[in-house]
This record gives sequence, C-alpha cells and structure tokens, in this order.
Amino acid sequence: MHPEQIAPLPTAAPLVIGARRVAVATLLALIALCLAWELFLAPLRPGGSWLALKALPLCIPLAGFLKNRMYTYRWVSLMIWLYFTEGVVRAWSDRAPSNWLALLEAVLCVVLFTACTVHIRQRLRSQKLPA
Repeated sequence: MHPEQIAPLPTAAPLVIGARRVAVATLLALIALCLAWELFLAPLRPGGSWLALKALPLCIPLAGFLKNRMYTYRWVSLMIWLYFTEGVVRAWSDRAPSNWLALLEAVLCVVLFTACTVHIRQRLRSQKLPA
C-alpha cells in the first residue's frame, strides 16, 4: 500500500473528515463561482467570455479529493494561490459587481487552502501515532 493512501487513524478522523468535506465543498463552490461569474453574473463581454475556461483546472482535483489522495491535497494547496492572486488583482482593479465576485474568489481560496492544510497535517499526525 502506498503511504499516501493510508487511511487516517480514528483519533484524528473527525477533523480529517471535516477538513475533507470543507475542501470538497469549497472546491465545488469555486468551480460554480468561476463559471457563473464569467458566463452570467459579470462576464467580460455580454453573453459570456472564454475566461470561464479557468474553471476547468479546478475540476481535475475533484477525483483525488473524493478518493482521499494526500498528493492531491498537497498540490491543490499550492495551485490555489494562482486563483487567489487573480481574485485579489481583480478585486482591486475591476468595477462592481466583478470586484465583489473576485473578493469572494479570494476568500474561497483561503478557505480551501486552510482545509487542505488541516487535512494534510492531521493525516500525517495520525499516521505517526502508535497503534
């Protein structure tokens, strides 16, 4: 069995499960926000824009999150900062309502990063505990 696929011990299970649920829910919310923002709510051009394709890379980690793969949590915690940067820049430079959507994107990114970090730390901590 690969070390990244080792199930957490019961002592940290509630926190690990909670962090996993928050991570999945936040990732789904971020995908929905990116699509709605660029297609309906505040697109760059009337009728939607190709910028909605930015949601596609967010769909890739869904399978890894649902399969509880540690590697996925690790690389998402790094990749999400690209979306955070876009959110901060557009929150500063765009006009309403796009700046509010960008701020929401940045907040969702911080929540996702926090959930990934908690999930990773608790799983590693539970693996080090004696049986």
